[in-house]
Amino acid sequence: MHEAIAPLYSTSCKLGPSLHLLPATHVYALQSPETIMIRPTDFKGRFVALALLVFAICAILLYQTPLSHLSLPAVQQAGSNGGAVLTGHAIAPKLGNATAKAELGRAAWKVLHTTFARFPEKPSDEEKEALRSYVHLFQRLYPCGECAEHFGKILAKYPPQVSSRTAAAMWGCMVHNVVNKRLSKPEFDCVNIGDAYDCGCADKETTAPGDSTNT
Repeated sequence: MHEAIAPLYSTSCKLGPSLHLLPATHVYALQSPETIMIRPTDFKGRFVALALLVFAICAILLYQTPLSHLSLPAVQQAGSNGGAVLTGHAIAPKLGNATAKAELGRAAWKVLHTTFARFPEKPSDEEKEALRSYVHLFQRLYPCGECAEHFGKILAKYPPQVSSRTAAAMWGCMVHNVVNKRLSKPEFDCVNIGDAYDCGCADKETTAPGDSTNT
């Protein structure tokens, strides 16, 4: 019995007098802490390796996913907010200068009627939507705030007609007369709307007299 205990006491003396009464298993555990404890460096290394593995898996899945699927939520969000953008309140403040307001009105109608006159007679669906959006945004961004508010009410009652060039031109003349009536101005004969707002640009380019470059 004394021979079995002797190694215990000889080992415990190396560790200090306070360990004389500890069992042998405790003594050997304190002698070799690396056998029962995880080193911090080992834990960090495993964590970094796991993070790299997860990143690699995500990169592979992302590469295999079609881009159209990733862009779909953004397209849906843009489409859901499009109506609010086109039909919101007038952005510009009130324009108090009557002279500037009148000049602005003449220039604005010139732009609108010329745009309608140059619109395709058989537009595509995308072109129809482009003109419709243009009219609504023109109203929202019009530099005269109170004028824009009035025109917005007209658009709500008479939405833009974009099925053809003729439809767009006649609609533009009609809403112009609505504004003229409110301002106590004479109404315009819509039959002559094309002549009144002719931009002077032909649909097909012609060779100028004396120009022999194309002959």
